[in-house]
Amino acid sequence: MKVFVTGGTGAIGGHVIPTLIAAGHEVSALARSPEKAAVLTGQGAKPVSVSIFDTKALTKAFAGHDAVVNLASSIPPMTKFLYASAWKDNDRIRTLGSAAVVDAALAAGAGRVIQESVSMLYRDHGPRWVDEDAPVDDYPMTQGNLAAEANAKRFTGAGGAGIVLRLGWFYGPGAAHSEQILAQARRRVGLVMGAPGGYVSSIHMTDAGSAVAAALTAPAGIYNVVDDEPLTKREFADALARAAGKRSWVRGPGRVALVLGDRVTSLTRSLRVRNTRFRTATGWRPEYPSAREGWIATAKQV
Repeated sequence: MKVFVTGGTGAIGGHVIPTLIAAGHEVSALARSPEKAAVLTGQGAKPVSVSIFDTKALTKAFAGHDAVVNLASSIPPMTKFLYASAWKDNDRIRTLGSAAVVDAALAAGAGRVIQESVSMLYRDHGPRWVDEDAPVDDYPMTQGNLAAEANAKRFTGAGGAGIVLRLGWFYGPGAAHSEQILAQARRRVGLVMGAPGGYVSSIHMTDAGSAVAAALTAPAGIYNVVDDEPLTKREFADALARAAGKRSWVRGPGRVALVLGDRVTSLTRSLRVRNTRFRTATGWRPEYPSAREGWIATAKQV
């Protein structure tokens, strides 16, 4: 297939592009600088310089492509994560950018749009399993992803195949926040966000990349893309410590993080998310069934 990728030089895109190329697809990708264009060229993709907000230019760029994969985002660094102002660029990309992508894909005649989203949209479910039919939450930090999902749904309503991938809390090489967390673990500082018995549903970057490629054959709809085995927050911290080869002397912030409210809701709630629908629809299987295996692999590379 001919596939156009936005966000191809980002954390997940850095895994998606090589996976698509290896599968034999012809890939073009948005590049915002000569340096990023060079990276894409080295991976075997064709770099294209356009603005994600320019519908007319995107329509021209998407012409002749079978699918458009929208991974564009602007996630702030962990040091600024709690500041609402730090999310303005990301929200604009998720709202206005995703709308322009869908409008351009429709105008260009692309058959499908794959939109990245997050599984942290779901409401806290405690120990219960969460599937795609579970209700999502509505608070300030969800607005961008909800808008992006609505645009993908609009693409389906117009006759195309809109696919939403609700990714778990991603980690692995290329994800700056997870590399920072691993560095802290090597200094014997562990991370537990929320109640230790609550669940976190994660996804290794490698598996996120293969999932995007697998989504090229999926029917329109919403799919959870997470590890086979979600871990409790305590188990996740233990897996990280084992991968780092260091026993944690300090762990935090735990339940204290709850006082920060919806600024960290996506990290403190308990989400035991199920990936059955996506596995059944595509035959995809994660290389790393849980963060236990995934953190070990990450520690060998970072």
